[in-house]
Amino acid sequence: MPTIQVSTEEMTKQLHFTREIRNWNEAYTATTGRVRTACVRTFGCQMNEHDSEKLSGMLTQMGFLMVPEYSVNEEPKIADLILFNTCCVRENAEEKVYGHLGALKGAKRIKPTMITGVCGCMTEQPHAVEEIRRVYKNVDLVFGTRAAHKLPEYLHQVIFDNKRVLEVSKTEGEVAEGVPVERADDLKAWVTIMYGCNNFCSYCIVPYVRGRERSRKATDILAEVRGLVENGIQEITLLGQNVNSYGKDLEDNDGITDFADLLDLLCRETEIPRIRFMTSHPKDLSDRLIAAIARNKSVCNQLHLPVQSGSSRVLKEMNRKYTREEYLDLVARIRKAVPEITLSTDIIVGFPGETEADFEQTLSLVEQVRYDSAYTFIYSKRVGTPAATREDQVPEDVVKARFDRLLALQNSIGREINDGLVGRTLEVLCEGPSRTNEDRMTGRTEGNKIVNFIGGDGNLRGKMVRVHIDHAQTWSLEGTAEL
Repeated sequence: MPTIQVSTEEMTKQLHFTREIRNWNEAYTATTGRVRTACVRTFGCQMNEHDSEKLSGMLTQMGFLMVPEYSVNEEPKIADLILFNTCCVRENAEEKVYGHLGALKGAKRIKPTMITGVCGCMTEQPHAVEEIRRVYKNVDLVFGTRAAHKLPEYLHQVIFDNKRVLEVSKTEGEVAEGVPVERADDLKAWVTIMYGCNNFCSYCIVPYVRGRERSRKATDILAEVRGLVENGIQEITLLGQNVNSYGKDLEDNDGITDFADLLDLLCRETEIPRIRFMTSHPKDLSDRLIAAIARNKSVCNQLHLPVQSGSSRVLKEMNRKYTREEYLDLVARIRKAVPEITLSTDIIVGFPGETEADFEQTLSLVEQVRYDSAYTFIYSKRVGTPAATREDQVPEDVVKARFDRLLALQNSIGREINDGLVGRTLEVLCEGPSRTNEDRMTGRTEGNKIVNFIGGDGNLRGKMVRVHIDHAQTWSLEGTAEL
């Protein structure tokens, strides 16, 4: 199904609501001398983080002052609007949200005018919206990921119509351009290139809450990246549930047919120093894309390639559409074309029916591939997914023991790889002083390695610095700037 863009008329309507709310806020400031504050609390992945930047951009345009934190018991520090942008990939993420909503009940009693909202992946599930409607009467506003651009309209109904808005998306979603963005970083930026997912892995809720794949037009992505470069951004990360599927749903994309073409376009038409991307589904990672990574200097030699399991039997049950052997062959082709590439992955432990033999296959794959880092997860049942209804769930104590074994193996491999970098000189994009030691600067290599280093005059932020690696840790490197 071709991607549909939100109409100009719809975005104009949202701008009308934005102006009315801004006038409301400005009148309040003129009367009280105060500025209404808003806080967006984010749960979940990089896509959620970037969605929150857009939510903050819209709220800023409406006249709210964005604040990073809020109080639940001190009236002056209770934000006028608190919005939770939620995740539902794992159960504990949802439980955290419910806990925070419960804590806000007292804040609402202290400050009855406070507006509380919940949005994001969790609110694309009817059962979650019903739970909020029934239990959390203090929540004024609920909407999903596919309707985020309508925040001004929904908020207008809450403010001016005294209406409780509880929306569940009824469409697959459209692509909205022109939404303002309040960037959290002035050196690095997220750039969404597509939304949704068509893969329907048996454990994953994402296709149900974010809809089917919808790609942005290449011209819109290019314009956004050019604007970021003009504003001093040094590194972008292209985002999508499966960036390797980019463009398949577009009928007219100015000759850009796939993700490899898009990378070539951005490298050719902009001067962005670094490009990263995530996430890549192994079944769709083509030789064309491997070649594009190899030939474009701006594309970082770093790849996140989720494997999920090292057992072909489990991969089939997961509906991943590749085997262990196919994945290993793909890794070999990538490393042949890009020898210096660093690899990271996602692994699920305890998928229903996983045997000890299956888990041993995962351990052996990790030993063979030797990832620089891995995001390891204990399987979490998600209502609405095929895997959640299976009766062969793995006992919790078995899963925990396997998880610890995997973590120990990966940590030892990561440390060994980092030890091999001692004595080398690497180029680091300096991000400023280290959070844990102000006497050191910190940044990341092209391979996404964290490097804490000494040297320089404190004015290195935003610059590429050659750093001699003196020591290695499990998750970071330490060095000295060569100036």
